[in-house]
Amino acid sequence: MENRSGFESYVVVHNIAKRHNVGTLARSATAFGVSEVILVGRRDFNAFGSHGSTSHLRFRHFHSLSDARLFLKERDCDICGVEITDNAVAVNQHPFKKSTAFLLGNEGTGLSAKECEICDFFVYIPQYGCGTASLNVTVAASIVLHHFGVWAGFAERSRDGNKFIVAERPVNQVRRNYCAEMSDAIIEERKLKRENASNGFFDESGKGDSPSNLLDGLFSE
Repeated sequence: MENRSGFESYVVVHNIAKRHNVGTLARSATAFGVSEVILVGRRDFNAFGSHGSTSHLRFRHFHSLSDARLFLKERDCDICGVEITDNAVAVNQHPFKKSTAFLLGNEGTGLSAKECEICDFFVYIPQYGCGTASLNVTVAASIVLHHFGVWAGFAERSRDGNKFIVAERPVNQVRRNYCAEMSDAIIEERKLKRENASNGFFDESGKGDSPSNLLDGLFSE
């Protein structure tokens, strides 16, 4: 995905909870020019709903929010929390200054205190109707990413009839539902998983979701 504007956008996936939304989030990320989707915690994800868009995205994994923050800061990137806070700015005001990573909160509880700590600023999406307290996380992501693309001056994709042109699948791209890592990182992940299993964070029963759907639990209605 070519971007001549000089700005980049990232999506950080951490502690969000609804089934089937990682794939839909990936589809929106592809449509709005996101450079990378950053997975914090679990590496596996469910590509349901992506319509093949995961083939056109880069995924990167970190075990902790602090590691993800360090990576983004090394790239001179702001971290924007999508949350209604006292100092949040309406996203349509485009309060962006440079490349930005967007961290979206859990729909039930919003961003945690730990997540808020790594954010440089916050935006919220104004609502004009009275029937819901919040938006689905993938809907919210789509709106915010579109606004950033408009601000950054991303070039609109060419169209063919009533559809946008989809690029050829990248060479050597294989279909996968996990973010590949070096063996030492996988060993560390397994260690953390064993530790977290003791407090019930991971379901080790084997019931419900399959191993390829480990990130399903990160999304909730």
